[in-house]
Amino acid sequence: MTDAQKTAADTSLRTTGGAPPDDGGSTAEGAPTPLLEPREGIPPVIADETALAAVVAAFAEGSGPVAVDAERASGYRYGQRAYLVQLRREGAGTALIDPVACPDLSALGDALADAEWVLHAATQDLPCLRGIGMVPTRLFDTELAGRLAGFPRVGLGAMVENVLGYVLEKGHSAVDWSTRPLPEPWLRYAALDVELLVDLRDALEKELDRQGKLDWARQEFDAIASAPPPEPRKDPWRRTSGMHKVRRRRQLGVVRELWQTRDRIAQRRDVSPGKVLTDAAIVEAALGLPANVHALAALHGFGHRMGRRQLEQWQSAVDRAKALPEAELPQQGQPVTGPPPPRAWADKDPVAAQRLSAARSAVSELAERLNMPQENLITPDTVRRVCWEPPSAVDADSVSAALSRHGARAWQVELVAPLLAAALVPRDA
Repeated sequence: MTDAQKTAADTSLRTTGGAPPDDGGSTAEGAPTPLLEPREGIPPVIADETALAAVVAAFAEGSGPVAVDAERASGYRYGQRAYLVQLRREGAGTALIDPVACPDLSALGDALADAEWVLHAATQDLPCLRGIGMVPTRLFDTELAGRLAGFPRVGLGAMVENVLGYVLEKGHSAVDWSTRPLPEPWLRYAALDVELLVDLRDALEKELDRQGKLDWARQEFDAIASAPPPEPRKDPWRRTSGMHKVRRRRQLGVVRELWQTRDRIAQRRDVSPGKVLTDAAIVEAALGLPANVHALAALHGFGHRMGRRQLEQWQSAVDRAKALPEAELPQQGQPVTGPPPPRAWADKDPVAAQRLSAARSAVSELAERLNMPQENLITPDTVRRVCWEPPSAVDADSVSAALSRHGARAWQVELVAPLLAAALVPRDA
């Protein structure tokens, strides 16, 4: 940013209740400063190919990292598609893009292919960005950086306030972003979400470097950027809230049939499945196994506001599950592909339980010394898998190889392998 640009940003922010990123946001009394308006005001929403082409050209000519964010309509619409994409880059300013009107942003993704993308909680936004053709090759995740640096609160608002000294207004985070036209206060909120993201990135990079963790963070960011899209979840209906109450296979069949029926309806209507039928109602029907529409209507979640036609479609789903042959009913629980739950280890393999206890203690102690969450030092699942099936010959090299096979990054292997190697040796050895 040139001196003239800094002066302009200073004047703009101060006249709207903010403070320039270059000077730090806290007031003389030390209180954080509310950030009320974007530096250049609220940009127009890009909703046609001509305007999009101009944005692509501007961002291609910009310099440095590009701040990226996306807004979804979780709880309102089916799936996790993006309904607004926000970007900011030095030399290009801020852009707000409507991916409903412009569903293919691959040209923009290509224009930014060589840039570092700055996102907050990248794994939440990357799937919906990938769906519109935007895939980073390099990224900086400010939430993950905050975790590695030891910040106790890593939401965007908390990080901007604690690191930069500004208060972001967060009142519109859970609104229905599929609304058209989007209200001006929502657009202001969306633009402010990327206003200071690069400034936050720069400050966190310095802090990670000061703590000697910058290379660790870069390895984590590279792992996120290079990760393939997740595989579709097997038997997603098993994640129905309240499933722990369902014990019998026939009841499980009802949950599955109702869940799948609800999912088809929600997808066709493009609404959140929970707005079609709640999880609680699905579980109620599974437990009650209603014999007819009248019995179904008496259950919680199928009250008087539900029309006869709706009740009949849900009862038909229940009846289909009740008519299934025993062999076609789902099994209780899912096939176990990894170690059993830790609570069962003491009975199944007391020696493995000892290994796990020692490993957990060692990892916890190291994470505390490094001032970071244990799950960021090494995933609990990785620790469990190595403790359940340790290498035949336990030493630092064999444990390092095992950790790498389970996806641990080099920095994690270097720190954790010696601890696990010691924990895997029987206590009486």
